[in-house]
Amino acid sequence: MSAATDPPAVETTARLRPIRPAESLPAQGATGPRTGPARPAAPPRPASRPAVPAQPRVAPPSPGAGAPRPPAPPTPFVPAPYALPPEAPVETTTRLRPVRERRSTGRTAAAAACAVLGAGLIGGALAGVWLAASEPGKPAEPAGYAEARELWHNAPVDALFPRTLPGPGAGPGAADRTWTRIVVAPDAPCSPTVLAKGLLAAVEPLGCERVLRATYTDATASSVITVGLVFTRADATAQRALGEGLTARLGRDLPPALSGPTTVAARFGDRQRASWWTSAPADLPVVVTAVSGFADGRTVDAPRPADEATAKGRTDAVAQSGLGHEAKGITERLERLLRTTATAAAKEKKAR
Repeated sequence: MSAATDPPAVETTARLRPIRPAESLPAQGATGPRTGPARPAAPPRPASRPAVPAQPRVAPPSPGAGAPRPPAPPTPFVPAPYALPPEAPVETTTRLRPVRERRSTGRTAAAAACAVLGAGLIGGALAGVWLAASEPGKPAEPAGYAEARELWHNAPVDALFPRTLPGPGAGPGAADRTWTRIVVAPDAPCSPTVLAKGLLAAVEPLGCERVLRATYTDATASSVITVGLVFTRADATAQRALGEGLTARLGRDLPPALSGPTTVAARFGDRQRASWWTSAPADLPVVVTAVSGFADGRTVDAPRPADEATAKGRTDAVAQSGLGHEAKGITERLERLLRTTATAAAKEKKAR
C-alpha cells in the first residue's frame, strides 16, 4: 500500500447510558447542536452528577509522512446540572377594577328614605328638648311628673298619708313635731264640698282630677290638721304659674275641715279653723293644702295664713299655740313624701 493512500478508518462504538423520556437532550444537526431553546429536563437526583456520554474513539491513522489528520468530532452539548431556562410568560394580564354587587333601585331608595326620616325624628326630638330648656316659660317636664298625676289611684293610702308623720323642727322655736293620722276620707271629685271656692276656680281650667283628704293630730292631741292632695292634669308650665304666690292670690279662702266622729277631730268644723297653707310645687301636678284648729272645739274669729301666724312678735292665741307651724310644717312634709313616691314610681316604670 502506497504512502499517499490512507488506510480505512476503523469505526468503534461505546456503550451509551440509557436516556429517560424526561431527560432527552436536544437533537444535533450535521454541523453542531441546535441553537433554539430546549424544553427543560427534570433535574437528576442530587446524589450523583449526570453522566456525560463517552466520545467515540477513532483509530489512529497509520504512520506516514505528510498524511492529513482527520477532523476532530464536534463537542456535544451538555446541560449544566439543575439549570432551568428562564420562564417566558405566555400572556400578560392587567389588574382589573373590582365590580361591586349591583343593588336594586328600590332598596337604595328605601334605605335613603329611612335615613332621612330617622335623622329628621332625632333632630326634631333634640330641637324640642333644647327649646323646652331654653325658651322662657317652657320648662322641660320634671322626672316623675307624669307618674305623680296617677298616684291618687296607683299608690296605697299609707304612702300618701302615713299613719305617723314625723316633723323634726316643724314647731315653734324649731321644736319637733309628730302627727298621727286619725281620719281618712274616700277620694272625691273636685267640688266646693272638698275644695275652697277660690282654689277650685284656679284648678278647674287646668283639669282637676281628684281630691284626697285626711286629718291628723299632734302628739298632745290638742290640735287637729286636715290635709288635702288635689291632683290636676296641668302641664309643667301651667303648674309653675299656678304655684307662684298661690296662698296670697287666694286670699281668705280656707280649705274645708274634715271631722271624724269618735276622734279628737269630732268637733272640727269651719268655725274651728284657725290657720291654713296652700302649696303648688312646680315639679308635681298636685296642690297640697292644710288647715289647722283646736281639738277642743273652740271657735276662731280671725283665722290667719301660716306665714302670718308664724311671724315674730305675734301674741294672739293662734300664733302662741303654733297652729300656723302645724299647717305649714305638715304641708311641706307631705309635699316631700309625694315627690319621693313619684320619683320611685318613675324609676320602677323605667326598670320594667
